[in-house]
Amino acid sequence: MTATSADGLLDDELLERFRSRAAGYDAANAFPSDDFDELVARGYLRAAVPTEFGGLGLGLEVVAELQSRLASAAPATALAVNMHLVWTAAAAIVHARGESFLDVVLTDAGAGEVFAFGVSEPGNDLVLFDSVTSAVPIGDGGYAFAGTKISTSLSPVWTRLGLFGRDDTGGPDGTPVIVHGFLRRDEPGHTSLGDWDTVGMRATQSHTTLLDGAVVPASRIVRTLPVGPSADPLVFGIFAAFETLVAAVYRGVARRAVTLAVEAANGRTSRRSGAPIALDPVTRWRVADLWMALDGLEPQIDRVAQDLDALAGSAPDWFPRLVALKVRATEVAAAVVDGALTVAGGSSYRADSELGRLFRDVLAGRFHPSSSDSAHATVAQRLLGPLG
Repeated sequence: MTATSADGLLDDELLERFRSRAAGYDAANAFPSDDFDELVARGYLRAAVPTEFGGLGLGLEVVAELQSRLASAAPATALAVNMHLVWTAAAAIVHARGESFLDVVLTDAGAGEVFAFGVSEPGNDLVLFDSVTSAVPIGDGGYAFAGTKISTSLSPVWTRLGLFGRDDTGGPDGTPVIVHGFLRRDEPGHTSLGDWDTVGMRATQSHTTLLDGAVVPASRIVRTLPVGPSADPLVFGIFAAFETLVAAVYRGVARRAVTLAVEAANGRTSRRSGAPIALDPVTRWRVADLWMALDGLEPQIDRVAQDLDALAGSAPDWFPRLVALKVRATEVAAAVVDGALTVAGGSSYRADSELGRLFRDVLAGRFHPSSSDSAHATVAQRLLGPLG
């Protein structure tokens, strides 16, 4: 399916329905159930799944563009669904590179299962390279997981939770290892706290998940890796899909902010001159500056996604490119929304203003990995070598 034909997945009428509902979900701090049901009905959650697994077989470039379109209407809906799409895109990336250990994701997603991330943990700034969740062997190749996972998007609807934990005795010579697997919702040992009450991206409903001996059998343990930095195909697949699709969501937010800034400039009249503020030189400069900032981001997202689809790019450069993409996308989006607020004026400070909601939503971008600090460290290591 091409990018053009994929547009039918998110036609303008559908996006307007999503946009009309977004404020209500935000105000109610509620999961976007109607949005989600419509996306499922259209097969959107199968977008990145290869056709041989029952999916639509769309590449990452097309999926990223779709996510930007969705985010321009309903950012929190897009970010929530992003977590499922990251798992399926990561599995597709791994599969395309000749590995089959994540085919369980593709098979289940093709059959309609919904995947969420049980990765983020309080106090764990090493993200995938270590865990404060325990993974205890149960004797048959399976593991029992205990710990706290935060920001579990899609909490109300997931049926498969991708998670990981640390087995302190499981590696060679008794060294610690990180164990990755998938928990089914209909199995015991997990509790959602229903505690998501944030400034923005409220409809993602990314509740804290407590794991208390949640058992994942050997058939759904997909990878065991040493503690510490790794370029394993699992880590690369998750990282590549996550950074690219998160960038795509915030690109969509920035696109909408530019549109709203243009509408505001054309819709406001200066009492001093009696003319639309769109004729004011300062306003014209500001709106042009917003567009130019966004225009510089567009090809970076497209090119990274294209190279991932084509299996192109030098291995040592991938992690610096990915972290740079995520940081630039979230920082550009935040600056564009902030600038649009200036153009729109004080009315955008109202709680029921779409720009005001975008301002709150775009703040979430700084909390997704990789942070600006860790991204700069990654790029510096590639350019200057390791410390010490």
